[in-house]
Amino acid sequence: METFLILCEEMNYRKTAQILHLSQPAVTHHIQFLEHEYGCSLFTYAGRQLIQTPQGRALEEYARSVKHNDLEVRRKFSNQHVLELKVGATKTIGDYVIADRVNRFLTSQDHALTFIVDNTEHLLQMLDDGQLDFAVVEGYFNKAHFAWQLFRQEPFVGICHKNHPFCGRKVGLPELLTATIIHREAGSGTRAILEQKLKGYNESLERFDRHICISSFKLILDAVKKNLGVSFVYEALADSDPQLGKFWMEGDPIIREFNIVYMKNIDPQEKIQLFLQG
Repeated sequence: METFLILCEEMNYRKTAQILHLSQPAVTHHIQFLEHEYGCSLFTYAGRQLIQTPQGRALEEYARSVKHNDLEVRRKFSNQHVLELKVGATKTIGDYVIADRVNRFLTSQDHALTFIVDNTEHLLQMLDDGQLDFAVVEGYFNKAHFAWQLFRQEPFVGICHKNHPFCGRKVGLPELLTATIIHREAGSGTRAILEQKLKGYNESLERFDRHICISSFKLILDAVKKNLGVSFVYEALADSDPQLGKFWMEGDPIIREFNIVYMKNIDPQEKIQLFLQG
């Protein structure tokens, strides 16, 4: 089953064999064994490209949940008197929304926590790999692949220097494109939302007079407060600093979900409620 999961990630028999230090025929034998056990094909070829069958995708989803549950049992056996959570959060949420819940959870001596703050793409991969119990994310994710529940909704707004011409008003797209835009790295939720909004107008980040990519929200806020450009963030972050001005893109307001995301076929509700309520 481990061979199967790695092949699902690599979609290449040779690379899978290298990772597992097996021969390529051994990898093929493992997959053939599973196909015999389940009575179906798990992979097929489209030309020279290896692809999963629908049954292969279903088995991968099941196998990942089994792997997660196995790791959970091992954690319980090794720390019988300590409840350990492994939680991920995207940067806005981790740094500006749920810090109080982290602190409250840790006030109990029977609680242990691994808390990972990263971009949406990396957190979803960690969920797939069984490294997290759940993640609180602001970005897009495949709702057919993961289980999820709504945490809250949050407006997505522009931020600028208090004396910037955009401050306190709605800004049309032609005027917005004349500004220097400061945005997050590829894979981040906030960048994906901004790019999706621009795509609706047949525009892109490259159309701004100047665009700057910074992965740190602290550095982005510092640059905006020094009037080096404008950015787009969630309102919770915009309201965190009184030196920031806000503006809005013309058109419908941008409201996005903060979601608690976890693997299908597991039940982390008890952990989620304990973390959120302390």
